[in-house]
Amino acid sequence: MLDWHIAQLNVARAVAPFDHATLAGFISRLDEINRLGDASPGFVWRLQGEGGTSTELRFTDDPLFIVNLTVWESIDHLYDFTYRSEHKTVFKRRFDWFERGLTPSVCLWWQRAGTLPTVEDALARLAYLTAEGPTPHAFTFKQRFAPPEEDTRATDGRLHTSARATP
Repeated sequence: MLDWHIAQLNVARAVAPFDHATLAGFISRLDEINRLGDASPGFVWRLQGEGGTSTELRFTDDPLFIVNLTVWESIDHLYDFTYRSEHKTVFKRRFDWFERGLTPSVCLWWQRAGTLPTVEDALARLAYLTAEGPTPHAFTFKQRFAPPEEDTRATDGRLHTSARATP
């Protein structure tokens, strides 16, 4: 059986430029929260630029659009960091700093252990989640899917996987 990690993408559009006083509370906590995530059980990897955060990286023409992309050993590890660590105090204030979107801003998917997701793939998965709803290809904390399992019935030499919904 293959080993899988959970990848997560979180996107947001700031309510002001990142050097504006409105975002000072968010910017002042970035390094602290990133260090907390890096040291959390189950953390594998996060996207970051030369400054140690992903806020400086641009993936669209919109300078207020940011991407947070991480990989964790399990959904439970990611959930614990997101909702049971000091991160939750920043998360609770997200709408002080970021616009409320009309479409999903977070998606999860299983990533083969030892590989890293690309931002392009992550954004495509978020678009897929928006269009199709939760599936094994892109899902949410509320509608989770178990890691893919190798299908031993494959006879054509290709790896076939399947996934099942989890409660």
